[in-house]
Amino acid sequence: MDLSHELVRNPQSGWEEKFRLGYSVAQRAVCGDTFRVLLREGEPELKAKKIAQMFYQKRGLRLPVVSLLSKMPVQDTREFNPENGAELTPPRPFNLMFQTQMGASADPASIAYLRPETAQSIFVQFKNVLDVSRKKLPFGIAQIGKAFRNEINPRNFTFRSREFEQMELEYLCRPEQGMDLLAYWLKERIKFYEEIGISRKRLHILDVPEKERAFYSKGTFDIEYEFPFGRQELEGVAYRTDYDLQQHIKASGKQLDYFDEETKERLVPHVVEPSAGVDRTVLALICDAYDEDSAPDEKGKMETRIVMRFHPRIAPIKCAIFPLLRNKEPLVAKAREVQALLRPHMNVFYDEGGAIGRRYRRQDEIGTPFGVTIDFETLGEKGEELRDTVTLRDRDSMKQERVAIKDLAHLISSKIR
Repeated sequence: MDLSHELVRNPQSGWEEKFRLGYSVAQRAVCGDTFRVLLREGEPELKAKKIAQMFYQKRGLRLPVVSLLSKMPVQDTREFNPENGAELTPPRPFNLMFQTQMGASADPASIAYLRPETAQSIFVQFKNVLDVSRKKLPFGIAQIGKAFRNEINPRNFTFRSREFEQMELEYLCRPEQGMDLLAYWLKERIKFYEEIGISRKRLHILDVPEKERAFYSKGTFDIEYEFPFGRQELEGVAYRTDYDLQQHIKASGKQLDYFDEETKERLVPHVVEPSAGVDRTVLALICDAYDEDSAPDEKGKMETRIVMRFHPRIAPIKCAIFPLLRNKEPLVAKAREVQALLRPHMNVFYDEGGAIGRRYRRQDEIGTPFGVTIDFETLGEKGEELRDTVTLRDRDSMKQERVAIKDLAHLISSKIR
C-alpha cells in the first residue's frame, strides 16, 4: 500500500526533538564557514568521534583528537581550523530542520517544521490505514515524497542537498518476524538495484556495528555505491522494532496496536524499514551508465562516443525515430506513422535534424537504447521484399537489423522488459 502525506508537520511527538536538539556547530572565526561537530542525541559517541575524525583527516590533520563538546565541558583548550589556522569559536546550537509558522499568528503555538523524513507520516497514518485496508500482518506502507534538511554543506551534485526525494517502506510485522524480514528486505533491495541496471560489483553491503546503530535498532544494513567521489550510502535497511509507534502512542495518547483475530492478541507491530534516496539512486544510475568508446563518424573516421548505457527498462526514452532524409516527404510520412505506432507502448522521440550519424550520437548521449531508421528500402525502392521494413539499431553494440514495421512494438517491448 502506498501513501501520500503532508510536507509540514506540528512537533507533537518526540521524533522531531531527535532532529532539532543535540547538534552543535563550530564557527571559523576568520572565514565564517560552519561545520557540524557531529553528535546527535542518542547517537553513539564512537560513531560521532569517527565521523569527526574523518572530517579533520580529509582537511590535513593526520591524527586529530576529537572532543565531544556537546557532551562535556572542555576547559583550557583552543581549536583551530586546519585549512587556514583560524581559531574556532565555541560550539553553538544548530537546527537541522526548517522551521516555519502555520496559521495567522506567529506565536510559539504555531511553530511547525518541514518534514526531515517521510517515515513519521506513515506512522501517524498507521491506524487509518489499518482500519480502512484491514490488512493482516505482515504488510507494508510505502511512500515517496519530498523531505527537507538544513544541511550545512550540501555537496557532490545531487547527493547531499537541502531538498530531496525519499522513498521509504515501513513493513509491519510480529516481533518474532523482524530479523528474518530484515534479511529478506536487504536481499530484495539489492535485487531492485540490479534490476534497474546498477552493477552489482559497485554495490556494497555494510553491516552496521551495534555501537554505531541507532539505539532502537536491532539490526541495520547500509547499501553503499562506489561513486566517483567515494563509497557512499544509497539506502539503509533497518529493523526499528516498535520504537516509532510507541513514541507516537506516548505523545498522542492513542492506541496504535494491532488485533490478531486468529489468536485474539493485541500487539504493537514491529517495523523493518528500507529507506532510500531517490536523488542518490538517480545519481548512481547516471554514474553507472556513463561510458566512452570509439565509433566511426559518417566519413568513417574514428571518434570518441559518449554513451549512457541505461538498462532499457530505466531509460527515459526507449526508442528514437529517424527518417533518413528530412526533405523526402514519403520518408517523413512513414516515420510519423512508425512514431504513432510505437507511442502507445513506450516513450519515443522523433528526430529529423542533421546527418543520421549525428542523430545516433545525440540519442547515445541521453541513453536511448534503440533507434529506428526509415530509409528507401522501407518505401520498397530497393525491392518489394524490403517494403515496410526499417533498420533497428542497438545503442550498445551499434549493430543494425531489418525488422518489419508490424513487428516493431512487440520486439522492442520484449527487449525493454
